[in-house]
Amino acid sequence: MLLIAALTFVVMVVLQTGEVTIAQWLWYRHESWFDVAQKLGQKPILLIVSQLLIYIPVALLMVALVEGKYHVHFWPAIRWNWPRSEWKPLALGAVMLFVLTLLQNLLPMPKDTPFEHLFDRPRDAYLLSMVAVTLGPLMEELFFRGFMYPVVARRMGVVWGILLTAMPFGLIHLPQYGWAWGAALVIFLVGVVCGAVRALTKSVAASFLVHVGYNGTQMLIAVVATHGFRHMEKATTFFPI
Repeated sequence: MLLIAALTFVVMVVLQTGEVTIAQWLWYRHESWFDVAQKLGQKPILLIVSQLLIYIPVALLMVALVEGKYHVHFWPAIRWNWPRSEWKPLALGAVMLFVLTLLQNLLPMPKDTPFEHLFDRPRDAYLLSMVAVTLGPLMEELFFRGFMYPVVARRMGVVWGILLTAMPFGLIHLPQYGWAWGAALVIFLVGVVCGAVRALTKSVAASFLVHVGYNGTQMLIAVVATHGFRHMEKATTFFPI
């Protein structure tokens, strides 16, 4: 688990440093490295490409660790047990969104976040929406509920396994939401629900579907409310994860 986290961090730092350095050398020679980094951070296409480049070695390491060390097939080993009815966890994710939206109204939520600016252009918004309901939740559930939860739960019990996997799950999203503690709390609670589903069903696939239901419902509401992401001023604050 720690090896996967370390690899993710190293790959992320190396890729982002390389992107900024190359961009500065080719197009922004008269601007500082940090100014270039800020500009690139606002380009959704680069964000998606970076995520894909990070996901590839991390996914390969996950498979290599499971199949190489334990000599078992990857998907059964991490408990990717597809539920009989996929609509139930999807519906749970949608219900969770509406419940947490009520909580958001009671918390000091950020009015303007770096992540929301990635939805300023409809094309970029649709691309990010696709990631938010596919690769994003897949990789997060594989790591937090597939790898991290069993390790913590075996050592400290199910309850601590759920809570201690939900905590870093919430914290890693802080930068994209302006370091707002209210947003981190909402995402932490999403992690608690996903962890509870993982524990009760013994299925990472089920927690993945809950995650997809939560993100997908947000994206659907945003598409309708903003008329296809063309009028983002009509959208309320949202937290796809």
